[in-house]
Amino acid sequence: MCGIAGILKLDGQISDMDKNHIKSMTNILRHRGPDCIDYYHDTNISLGNARLNIIDLSENAHLPMSNTEGTVWMCYNGEVTNFRDLRQQFQLDKKYAFRSTSDTEVLLHLYEEIGISFLKHLSGMFAFCLYDKQLRKAYIVRDFYGIRPLFYMRYGNTLYFSSEIKSFLELPCFSGTLDYEAIYHFLSLAYMPGHHTPFKDIIELDGGHLIEVDLDKSTITEQEYYSLSYDVDYRTDEKTASKKVHDLLLNSVERNLISDAPLGLTLSGGLDTSTILALTKELGKSQDIHTYSIRMGEASFDESHYQRLMANFAQSIHHEILVTPQDVLDNFVEHMAFMDEPSGDGAAIPSYILAKEAKKDVRVLLSGEGGDEVFNAYETHRAYGARKKYRSMIPQPVRAMIKSMAHILPSSYKKLSFDFLAKRFSAGAELDIPTAHYFWRHSLNENEKKALMPLHSNFSPTASLFSKMYNSLSHNEELNRLSHIDIKYYFICDLMVKNDRTMMAHSIEARFPYMDKLLIDYTSTIPPQLKIKGMRGRYIQKQAMKDILPKEIYNRKNMGLEMPHSIWFLKELEPLIAKYFSKKNIAKYDFLNHGAIQTFWDQHKAGKKDQGRSLWCILNLLLWLDLFVYNKDYKKYLQNS
Repeated sequence: MCGIAGILKLDGQISDMDKNHIKSMTNILRHRGPDCIDYYHDTNISLGNARLNIIDLSENAHLPMSNTEGTVWMCYNGEVTNFRDLRQQFQLDKKYAFRSTSDTEVLLHLYEEIGISFLKHLSGMFAFCLYDKQLRKAYIVRDFYGIRPLFYMRYGNTLYFSSEIKSFLELPCFSGTLDYEAIYHFLSLAYMPGHHTPFKDIIELDGGHLIEVDLDKSTITEQEYYSLSYDVDYRTDEKTASKKVHDLLLNSVERNLISDAPLGLTLSGGLDTSTILALTKELGKSQDIHTYSIRMGEASFDESHYQRLMANFAQSIHHEILVTPQDVLDNFVEHMAFMDEPSGDGAAIPSYILAKEAKKDVRVLLSGEGGDEVFNAYETHRAYGARKKYRSMIPQPVRAMIKSMAHILPSSYKKLSFDFLAKRFSAGAELDIPTAHYFWRHSLNENEKKALMPLHSNFSPTASLFSKMYNSLSHNEELNRLSHIDIKYYFICDLMVKNDRTMMAHSIEARFPYMDKLLIDYTSTIPPQLKIKGMRGRYIQKQAMKDILPKEIYNRKNMGLEMPHSIWFLKELEPLIAKYFSKKNIAKYDFLNHGAIQTFWDQHKAGKKDQGRSLWCILNLLLWLDLFVYNKDYKKYLQNS
């Protein structure tokens, strides 16, 4: 895994100043690639690469890399897991003299063979810029599911790109203008949706998209080269599907275990990470694998029983990491310096702490992220099915009474408490499908955001993002449309931001076997009725794994890693509230209303409403503003990891 940056000029040549800029843009990515930093310059293009040595640790796999003749160059961030299969399939060894065993060189020669259409043959994760000197074209590409990050900025006729937002802050032409619409949606979603970043200048390239730059024609064209497809095969039976899922997952795990650097696995104790470890055991490799688990210092969030059970079952080299409120205080500011954008994900700091510990032993960590999306395992997916039955079986007046009764339940700050589920479900069930899907996850509502940002709140409701995408999709199955939304928004914009930034802060490559294209190409054809059978979630996934998982893991409920901030705010984390929510601090930012924040805090303290997630979003926004806008002192924390 690496960091990349680049400058492409349409109306002039790369100058010495541009070369200095690409050095600054790349050097600030050193945590992504501490082993080597190098550059390639041509008339109109300058590329930078910070390399983390994972496959082929020698200088032969140096980046940026060129083909043998030096006519095609690539700066590269990622791991294409089927590169060995492709090398054999296209008989590349018979046509090219390989100088490395890296996946990068396979991609270069594949491009020489079939052009940019080689993308459709890949599986894995990647973000790269490929420059063809003879065609005078460059392709800036992000992988199918947005696993590897890629941002760009246009200034006049110059295009800049990078793996991280902080690279652009090194440029004199960067304006720093805030994107208030992005912030507005963040306060509901806990992440920046779609192409939005906190800065208007900087755009996030979507997964499955590429930018083609024609240096002769002076054109920049963004296009979608891959789209999620759910072509359901209703002839698929349970036995066939479960066998195929097992085999494809086993193959994906096996390919993701390819590494010349030490490798481990995050182990939450849930079905997804436990499945990866069980498959590693099936491959006969689990006893050599380091596993890392977060144990939350609060009972209703603690999954350590399942984590230990699974580690003992697989005989892995297990590490248990306790996360306490003090750990959150100690890592709060430092983690945001690497995040680059506000994140309300309650697992971000625990993930950052886990990576800091894992760095002592490994350079690669396999993760279970993506399993929920691929197998419709979220509670919101089951709520979608329950909503249909609830609305058909219970008359509206009775539902209105249930909603009112749920609303007056006292708030409990335990994870997935009854009052939380009752309030969210009964209210969301009255909404249309995409709006309900949004509602069951939202933080601040529209009225709360308008009170918080009175001068910058004239935007479309955040729920409309979900509705617009849902209504634009042609998938026959409603559940598949919701899965599509989850991948394009929650997976790319939340989960991958958290995983990429917190892991790469400590120079660790995260890998995601569930987001293997070969696996997804098949699972997207499985009828939803086999993914959720009745109210049994993960049905086909469990059927595929029932013979290799311990029964207690197989039978457990979905949970998900989350920090108990709602509880910790009331005591241990109150110093953060005192510092960041003070009237003096809020006054630094004229678009935020202190009175609204105080209201949310008072509601939470009094137990009138669980505002924990909303307060966490606001708190992280204020910290980000301090580090990247007001004090601009984020760099001093980058050296501490």
